[in-house]
Amino acid sequence: MKRHSTALPLSAIAAVCSAAVLGLASSAASAAPPARYVVGFKAGADNDANAAVLRARGHVKRKLRGMNAMSVELPSDQVAALRADKNVAYVEIDPPRYLPSMEMKADYSASTELSAAANPASGKSYYLGQTIPYGITMTQADQLPNGGSKAGNRKICIIDSGYDRNHEDLNDNGVVTGEYDPGTGWWHTDENGHGTHVAGTIAALNNNGVGVVGVIPVRQLKLHIVKVFGADGWAYSSELADAANRCADAGANIISMSLSGPEPSATEQAVFDALAAKGILSFAASSNAGTTAPRWPAGYDSVVSVGALDSSKNWASFSNYNPKVELSGPGVRVLSTVPMGTALVSSLSVGASNYEVGSVTGSPHGTVTAPLADFGFGGAVNPAMAGKVCLIQRGAGLPFGTKVANCEASGGVGAVLYNNVPGSLNPTLGTTVTNIPSVAASQAEGQAMLAQLGQSATVSVKVGNYAYFDGTSMATPHVSAVAALVWSYFPKCSAAQIRSTLAKSAEDLGDPGRDVKFGYGLVRARAAYDRIAQMGCNN
Repeated sequence: MKRHSTALPLSAIAAVCSAAVLGLASSAASAAPPARYVVGFKAGADNDANAAVLRARGHVKRKLRGMNAMSVELPSDQVAALRADKNVAYVEIDPPRYLPSMEMKADYSASTELSAAANPASGKSYYLGQTIPYGITMTQADQLPNGGSKAGNRKICIIDSGYDRNHEDLNDNGVVTGEYDPGTGWWHTDENGHGTHVAGTIAALNNNGVGVVGVIPVRQLKLHIVKVFGADGWAYSSELADAANRCADAGANIISMSLSGPEPSATEQAVFDALAAKGILSFAASSNAGTTAPRWPAGYDSVVSVGALDSSKNWASFSNYNPKVELSGPGVRVLSTVPMGTALVSSLSVGASNYEVGSVTGSPHGTVTAPLADFGFGGAVNPAMAGKVCLIQRGAGLPFGTKVANCEASGGVGAVLYNNVPGSLNPTLGTTVTNIPSVAASQAEGQAMLAQLGQSATVSVKVGNYAYFDGTSMATPHVSAVAALVWSYFPKCSAAQIRSTLAKSAEDLGDPGRDVKFGYGLVRARAAYDRIAQMGCNN
């Protein structure tokens, strides 16, 4: 692939630098491990700036694509000297970027989810035997003419943890490209699972009897994958800035970023400002802290900040809310693809009742059937649990792993953990290794099971290829894909015009007009399409 790199002018970066952004660690912290900084150098001073970094006992980690800048590890007591070097334009902290927390929270039951036929309310013809995630109909992605067949003129760049190229619902997508990164490896691997889930929401295929469908399931959409996250789920802002420029070099129209960080970066902002000026539309997650705090890159004016809704169009309580939130999308219990064989598929029946339980991270696979018995908080070994499925309440300050281990030590053959407050439960066993399958239930489900003690219970944990995730990470690909879908019908519209149309055609939720929780509201593909068709791009 031929690449064209254009260095951003230093004035573009200087214009967005502030004393806070350039705040550097004090010399008192010089004994700490070397921090990472972004060093901008003057035009033509690449070699001299490298030499200056070496003199400051620094180590260059990455030259940033399309910029006169590099990311370096540098002792904090050398920052002032480096900033004073005649070849250096600026130095700023290189802050981290994370996959927002609260993602991989609950997995699907294959027996109830993937046996469904196409949604009869859908305006698009889907093959039978697939599940239509609620976000597809909620965003009106199923209502555009010809099923999004014009999507081949758009390219979405996904910056995330990779893409499982072997997935049954992604492996026959049209044009999917990517790059090797020395820090994270090949783009077509995904040790985290997050990027594959995002990709499925955008482009899971409409294929007979297989899995789910994405917003644009018709194989024509072009995808470019830039992998910045490994299994640990974090990266530096400089790596994100570099990745965004890689997206531009690959010809992307849209950049989708299900990620965030608590600190801004002048370098990063300059990149997204420049990409917006070039006609590239960028979307980022508002974050999952459930606070008013802004997060970046969603906080830059050149990036669309996306908040999360549930299936009833209610604001998701984990979704950050502030004046930067611009659009909202489905982000609670979103079903999509994960790397093949990595999902936990959990199910539970007690007597004649079937429960829609969630998975317990760390549970072994297996299926057991035995009488259900009350194990209380699971705080001590109890021989009465021998040969039983333990019903265990959350609480008493005990880790979930300890509770399940105590059940196993008591002779229990399976475990059901249930919440002690309203709502579902998303437990992990942590470092505790157990040999019995365990599942998670809500408070209401647990209380219902207390009336079924002694009845036969079947606990099953199997592997699967699809999972429910929660998060603004799930809302972001819905919105970015709707943007690509609508834009594909009107490719002569500018990125700014598409952005404006999405806001004007969004379903207003919450307080009238734009508000901090919903922004302009729920993104709607058909409404945006109709608005441009009737009123033109500049409406």
